[in-house]
Amino acid sequence: MPQAPELILILIVVLLVFGGSKLPKLARSLGQAQNEFKKGLSEGREDAEQQDASAQPPRTQTPPTLSPGEPPAVPPAAPPSSAPIAPPAASTMPPPPPPPAGGGPQPS
Repeated sequence: MPQAPELILILIVVLLVFGGSKLPKLARSLGQAQNEFKKGLSEGREDAEQQDASAQPPRTQTPPTLSPGEPPAVPPAAPPSSAPIAPPAASTMPPPPPPPAGGGPQPS
């Protein structure tokens, strides 16, 4: 954080660069920018809170309790399919080219 002499020097440089007539406009625009920034932060926080609230998993109901002699309910198994199993589809890529005749480099 600048001390008093440094702050005065900074204010003098700002006054020389922008001029006395533009300082109020500059201060006003800086204040508006600060307000917009704070407004954006609060909106972002609200959006994040809404997403967190909607991202929580829904509560599930507890399963009904069974009486001591009652077996648990099991869904029936699906019957096996009688349809034949199809072989995998053939590749649509062409086969690789044959090696060149005469071989490659010969050892010396």
